[in-house]
Amino acid sequence: MSSVDHTPSESAPDAQQWVDVQASDDFIELKHRLRKFVFPVTGLFLAWYLLYVLLADYAHGFMSTKVFGNINVGLIFGLLQFVSTFVITTLYVRHANKNLDPLAEKLRNEIEGDGK
Repeated sequence: MSSVDHTPSESAPDAQQWVDVQASDDFIELKHRLRKFVFPVTGLFLAWYLLYVLLADYAHGFMSTKVFGNINVGLIFGLLQFVSTFVITTLYVRHANKNLDPLAEKLRNEIEGDGK
């Protein structure tokens, strides 16, 4: 999130301005950058989650293997689901700050009239 304060312009953008922005090369690039990150990461996370569910359902022996004390493989895999969520969030924030936010800010300035 940007730390720069923005005040809305006095006249709101009309529908044609929104259509023009959506058709612009910058907006298309912004969507491409977002999808380039989101789709692969979502696929990987869903595969990782499906692996966890399938192992929990069909590999009882493996998942109940004691690692130390009362901690077993299933518990570790379950906790790693939470860890992977935080890792994905951190990676997305870095990606957005570096690749999405500057372009989104440029588009915002253009449509609000600050970039003219």
